Amino acid sequence: MLINHAKIISNTAHTPILEDYSLLIREGIIQELGPTSDMAKRYDREEVLDARGQYVMPGNICAHTHFYGAFSRGMPIPGSSPKDFPEILEKLWWNLDKALTLDNVYHSALVCMLEAIRHGTTTLVDHHASPNAIHGSLDRIARAAEETGLRVCLCYEVTDRDGEARSQAGIEENIRFIHRIQSGDDLNGKLAALFGLHASLTLSDETLKKCRKVTHDGQGFHVHVAEHPVDQYDSVRKSGTRVVDRLNQYGILGDRTIAVHAVHVDAREIEILSRTGTWVTHQPRSNMNNGVGLPEVESMVRAGVKVCLGNDGFSNAMWEEWKTAYLAHKLYHRDPQKMNGALLREIALQNNAQLASALFGKKIGVINTGAQADLIFVDYHPYTPLDNQNLPWHIVFGFHESMVTTTMVQGKVLMLNRELVGIDEEKVNYQIQKTIPEVWKRYQEYCKLTYRE
Repeated sequence: MLINHAKIISNTAHTPILEDYSLLIREGIIQELGPTSDMAKRYDREEVLDARGQYVMPGNICAHTHFYGAFSRGMPIPGSSPKDFPEILEKLWWNLDKALTLDNVYHSALVCMLEAIRHGTTTLVDHHASPNAIHGSLDRIARAAEETGLRVCLCYEVTDRDGEARSQAGIEENIRFIHRIQSGDDLNGKLAALFGLHASLTLSDETLKKCRKVTHDGQGFHVHVAEHPVDQYDSVRKSGTRVVDRLNQYGILGDRTIAVHAVHVDAREIEILSRTGTWVTHQPRSNMNNGVGLPEVESMVRAGVKVCLGNDGFSNAMWEEWKTAYLAHKLYHRDPQKMNGALLREIALQNNAQLASALFGKKIGVINTGAQADLIFVDYHPYTPLDNQNLPWHIVFGFHESMVTTTMVQGKVLMLNRELVGIDEEKVNYQIQKTIPEVWKRYQEYCKLTYRE
């Protein structure tokens, strides 16, 4: 394929926006870039996709999400509203995940992925839980990825909150899926695996030991860290030390591990995260919704922590996460200089790209020779100049997901001119909407049991 007449935003340092350029793609990889006037002559036999002057840039990357959260949208929580984050977990999430069947797991992933395609998000790192449908749950999500064509990294969250048998089943699901990926069944490099852990507050010392013991050296983990102070209180009670120290003692941290949130970590924990090369993901919309505060992102970055941007199950519209991060930190700190646009670029573009590249073992999130052709076309018409220096502020104040017209992963077009390719979205939504009342009914039943206890 030859993509002609593109304005290329490459996401590489100090590279200007390339006007009226072409991209040559073969076997899902970017082979060459050059002016359209030259490339069109030299590759006149290639299939041509005309960008018509749109911006062509790497697809957005979501460093942490929960596909199953799709079924919580609009769902009423019975009884009084949760007063804090621990009650949100107990009343909402820990009852919703119990209500999921394997079919629900597949369908919730499918609708999130269709939304991601429309919003220009091409790579997602998911963290899954379905305690009454554990075995094979990651395969169901992988099936949705295969059908939609997206690039996804999966794991199952191990937790002790549902008993020893389910904790062991979660361990086995992680190991089984990791072995699947290691065997080469990875959808041509579009599937990856981490070992999922819920959070320190629902994991015993014995379970942490077991998880580390059954994994090979270098295996990455995906775990929530200090989203709320309760995680720290629990860790000190269990181990006499704070969450990051505790996870580090059990060998959970490292340069392939994702620590999610890290809202309530202290300076020593930040130093440990930096020293171990652990990735931290920031989810500002979720932090605001749960009222847990905001992490000291700028301090972490200054300390050398690799901070990325996720959405924690909110809509897979990553520019919305940009906008929220940009504004929330200013309000939270009452300082208009907080969360500078250049820092946002580092987190959401460069760090997310590096994380995805590390997880999949491929060059992802950039446009240059040898990179994966995970691309989006953006129909944006700025009425002020747009260049590589002011791009972050255009994304925050100008870009919108509705401007994404074309999405491709590994050179395969998933959406063309705002129409999904090869997927009957109306049929999918109709089928899924028929299943939601059953999920919500089971959720209500689990809520009653929770209140009785």
